Amino acid sequence: MNDHLSQTFQALADPTRRAMLARLSQGEANVSALAKPFLKKMSLPAVTKHLKVLEKAGLITKTREAQWRPCKLNGAPLQEVSDWMEHYRVFWEESLDRLDAYLKTVTTKKSMKGKKHGRAK
Repeated sequence: MNDHLSQTFQALADPTRRAMLARLSQGEANVSALAKPFLKKMSLPAVTKHLKVLEKAGLITKTREAQWRPCKLNGAPLQEVSDWMEHYRVFWEESLDRLDAYLKTVTTKKSMKGKKHGRAK
């Protein structure tokens, strides 16, 4: 998968990886600290695989300082996702605004017809 946006969405698709990103949004953490909440349900190698997916997508950076393996959140790919989604948000808002305006004209026409024929709403 060469498309960076697709890699980011693939990484974000998993709730474990999203939880790891949520933890990293609070600040840098080492691999052990990131793994701790998940070790009752998965192995350390499985946690490490999740971290590799996040790293490959560019969502985190992992460095080495002796025994310490600090991980940091990288916001650039998230900004790319946000920019992509913004285009569609604008499209849907405009579409819904047009629908709202149309429905108001239809409602107004119905209401006017009712008044002409002596019917009250």
